[in-house]
Amino acid sequence: MEPFSLLNLLILLVAGTVAGFINTLAGGGSFLTIPLLIFMGLPATVANATNRVGVFLQSLTAVQQFHGYGVFPRRFSLIVSIPAIFGSVLGTWTAMVISDAAFKKYLALFMVLMTLLTFLKPERLATGKELRYTPGRWLLIWLVFFAIGFYGGFIQAGVGFLILAAMLLTGYDFVAGNAVKTFTIFVFTLVSLLIFWAGGKVQLLPGLALGLGSMLGALLGSKVTVTKGNAFVQKFVVATVILFAILLLIRN
Repeated sequence: MEPFSLLNLLILLVAGTVAGFINTLAGGGSFLTIPLLIFMGLPATVANATNRVGVFLQSLTAVQQFHGYGVFPRRFSLIVSIPAIFGSVLGTWTAMVISDAAFKKYLALFMVLMTLLTFLKPERLATGKELRYTPGRWLLIWLVFFAIGFYGGFIQAGVGFLILAAMLLTGYDFVAGNAVKTFTIFVFTLVSLLIFWAGGKVQLLPGLALGLGSMLGALLGSKVTVTKGNAFVQKFVVATVILFAILLLIRN
């Protein structure tokens, strides 16, 4: 494989900044960065693994920012991260064994499925009111976050949309939901990244270029989330899904 040129690394730095900003406010930034890595010559499964470097660094940055702003529900985040970790292990293993051609098909499929969230508009149902956490509700939350962890370990792209939709089960608003989202992604991405690294799937140089940009994007995104408030984040979620739907149609 040819080494990445300086121009490619700069492009990845810019793309990482955009993706980090988008991922922190809503999700779907990896729909930009994974195809970009593939276009630059990485096999699809390697691009999927390498992209996790940027996701990990941006999530780490965003978690620190949300904690500093005082909008981070720590206990709840730790609880839902447990099933997400188990799901991510299974999802990452699946991503390790499928072919590049199969991964490209799954990526295109889930890009289409994620656009359906535009029409569901889950933000209309988010009241921000406290809910009663019965054993049945906890079981449902754990099952949902296990499934989210599987998807995150498998493809990652768009997992933020799924977590924000899952937060409807919790009673948290979209600002707190974003804090939970970033922590959950941080935890299970670390696990996935270690597995991919052990399997020799991660290309460090392009991953770090994405990561540096993603950290900057996460700093900007977390500040915008807190300062602009819940209504802005809700609108950005919908706008982001529409944007990636258009990009998908243009590319195809």
